[in-house]
Amino acid sequence: MTEGDDTMTLETLAKDIAASAEAQAKAMIKEAKAEAKTIVGEAEAKATSIRDEAQSRAEREAQQISQEMVASARQGNQKELLIARRGVLDATYDAAKSQLADPGMKGRATLLKTLLKRADGVSGKDFVIRPVSVDAAALKKEAGSRTIGDEIDGLGGFMMEAADGSVSFDFRFDSLLDRTWTEERAAINETLFG
Repeated sequence: MTEGDDTMTLETLAKDIAASAEAQAKAMIKEAKAEAKTIVGEAEAKATSIRDEAQSRAEREAQQISQEMVASARQGNQKELLIARRGVLDATYDAAKSQLADPGMKGRATLLKTLLKRADGVSGKDFVIRPVSVDAAALKKEAGSRTIGDEIDGLGGFMMEAADGSVSFDFRFDSLLDRTWTEERAAINETLFG
């Protein structure tokens, strides 16, 4: 072999090494690009999954918040309705008390006579009539043979009391109103609110 052949062989060897290195580099780049593409694809899929999950969670939370807000609004409305109804009930009760306290109330004399008849049915003849101040004069006229005792406080009406004070029956308007108001609350609510 000659020197020229050696040079040629070295050049060929260098070219072969360079070609092999280039081919190897291209293969590595191709493999790296493929791996990068796979990593990017996995990352995009993961990002889509996370985004979809976050959106789904946000929608669920928004739905829950919406339901809670509706429930809260309903509860608030219910509370306001109950407060308003309570106000109407209180005003109705106060109006009834005012009417019963009015000495000029229409039907007052008839009501007193009716209560006296009811009192005769539950008390003995020795019971004393203790009138509310506003009705004292009317009750003295209707008392008949019954004794009239000391006046008492109230909106109207009277109490029947045994002579020895051991038993009494309350026929005062305020007591009758309180008792009726408690016993007939359902009917009062139905009348006022339907």
